[in-house]
Amino acid sequence: MWKRIAAALLDFFLLIIVASAVIILLMAVFNINGQSEGFQSRCDEFEQIYGTDFDMSGEDYAALDEAGKKAYDDAAAALSADEQANYYFSMIINLTLLSVTLGLFFGYLVTEFILPLVLKNGQTLGKKAFGIAVMREDGVRISAVQLFARTVLGKFTIETMVPVFILIMLYFDLMGIVGIAVLLGIAILQLVLLIVNKTRTPIHDLLAHTVAVDLQSQMIFDTPEE
Repeated sequence: MWKRIAAALLDFFLLIIVASAVIILLMAVFNINGQSEGFQSRCDEFEQIYGTDFDMSGEDYAALDEAGKKAYDDAAAALSADEQANYYFSMIINLTLLSVTLGLFFGYLVTEFILPLVLKNGQTLGKKAFGIAVMREDGVRISAVQLFARTVLGKFTIETMVPVFILIMLYFDLMGIVGIAVLLGIAILQLVLLIVNKTRTPIHDLLAHTVAVDLQSQMIFDTPEE
């Protein structure tokens, strides 16, 4: 398990490097900063009209007098009803989700699918460094289809994009306690699978019917007959 944890940390850093580079590039291409500036200009305009500040904290709002609270509430209502502001806000969220999704997908495709195909035995750079391999549950060499399912369905979709989507929704205050409960549920499920299952099989291995093994002590066969 310690070797697997070390390998996972190394692979995680490599994934972040690749994904971050793609995300930064896509955010520039999609001009998300321009959308943010457009939204901020609408906020500034309503702040000036109503004489308030959208950046105040909850404590600052509570300290306002009735006139101050009314000005803030009226400005917030006007901003919510403004079509241009809503357009900018929706574009920021959608383009951010698209950039993060494509960046992480490309990162996983490179580090968890293409490289293991090249290195063989399902080995990422981290697994290669620590002598770990991935095989089918019956001891047969992992196929490209299983590796794709393990990477895209397990690691990318369930273990990464579901939590990332929830975190982005929480950041923009579009999801509440349900999102937090789902995040905790995924984390608890992963922990239970790693502790209870004798093969220490997380979600992505469970979906692909694969296991991680020590390459020095585990023989991997090419076919079930062998």
